[in-house]
Amino acid sequence: MSGRRPDAGWLTARPFAHRGLHGPGVSENGMAAFAAAIDAGDGIECDVRVSRDGIAFVFHDADLGRMTGHPSSIEAMEAAALDRMRLPDGGSIPRLSALLALCGGRVPLLIEVKARGWTVGPTCRAVAEELIGWKDAKIGLMSFNPWAIWRLREQRVGQLFGLVVTQRGKGRLRGAIERRLALWIARPDFLACDICDLPSRLSARARRRAMPVLTWTVRSAAERARAAAYADQIIREGAA
Repeated sequence: MSGRRPDAGWLTARPFAHRGLHGPGVSENGMAAFAAAIDAGDGIECDVRVSRDGIAFVFHDADLGRMTGHPSSIEAMEAAALDRMRLPDGGSIPRLSALLALCGGRVPLLIEVKARGWTVGPTCRAVAEELIGWKDAKIGLMSFNPWAIWRLREQRVGQLFGLVVTQRGKGRLRGAIERRLALWIARPDFLACDICDLPSRLSARARRRAMPVLTWTVRSAAERARAAAYADQIIREGAA
């Protein structure tokens, strides 16, 4: 775990809205959801992928089908074509630049970088380029992929970096080995843990070392109570 500790007070000061404050008539990871989160006083959690021509877009899924009906992916399409697509609420797929402008450096923002395996370069480069003008903004970069955090750390000195972790679909031994390796590679400043895994030795050890622990995705009063006991802040969905 990283011994470096940038100021992280903003990271735990308020809840984060998972993919924005979305719901009926308001699409996840859309500008309306992000505006609603800001109005509610939440921070924002979002997902970022990169287009074929190297532009960072805010989108969760590996393919476009669920949210747009298009049989392709962000990575396979040019930015201009993606700009013409519409989410279920009628809004466009946001560029990361548009979300950064909306937040204006004042609204806490968690950016989950979606990148597969070793091929993290294009996505990390696109995200780092968008953040050039936001040096003092309240932004944390996080990923399941420790190589993405490793690469981003090289490009964004002084940023807050987080490792997203879950035990789902993993045996105890495999999970332990993967977490140890991921921590060694990423050297995170904070963790984002699956609420289903709490309490855990990993989160308890991080908090003893004054490393902030966020937890996702909190959807109920019971999960909020568990998070209050074993984490420092929540990434919530709906009214949780």
